Amino acid sequence: MGCKLSQLAASEFTHDPLDRPPPPSDPRSPLTAKQQYCIMASWKGIFRQIETTGIILFVKLFEENEELLHLFEDFRELRTKEAFVSSAELAEHATKVMHTLDEGIKGLADMDTFFAYVRHVGETHRQVPGFKAENFLKIEQPFLEAAKTTLGDRYTPNIENIYKLTIRFILENLVKGFEEAGPEYVNKET
Repeated sequence: MGCKLSQLAASEFTHDPLDRPPPPSDPRSPLTAKQQYCIMASWKGIFRQIETTGIILFVKLFEENEELLHLFEDFRELRTKEAFVSSAELAEHATKVMHTLDEGIKGLADMDTFFAYVRHVGETHRQVPGFKAENFLKIEQPFLEAAKTTLGDRYTPNIENIYKLTIRFILENLVKGFEEAGPEYVNKET
């Protein structure tokens, strides 16, 4: 039978830790703890194909928003889907953007780090001549389509909803960083 202490200790091992609810998420996050877990698991599939996903994102972005091409000096002359897909400059920029999204998604586990990082990235876009805050928002649909293409059958309605919440939150905070920097922003890194 044993003493109360050994019974209490034994009862600790009989409970399945998966039966416990996840720890509460930061109230500033648009995701629940379970949704954060789901996106991190799903994101691994995208991360394994980060360059390809980024290229798909930019091809779709330029198909829907051709007027944005003038912002990209290295590939503004590209006109066909084939030219975009085979452009080393586009692949490099697409991968850089996807790594930024990767940092944003991983940063959701620590909201202070998330806000500092994502808003700083938004701020640095003040350096891009002609860039407007609303340009960030044009990435949402191409990103979702690229994620769907990459994930295939794994892009369930639940995952789609989580990605929608996440990309909107990231883009909204890029906009805040851009707007908070103000038009007088000067590159602080030089």
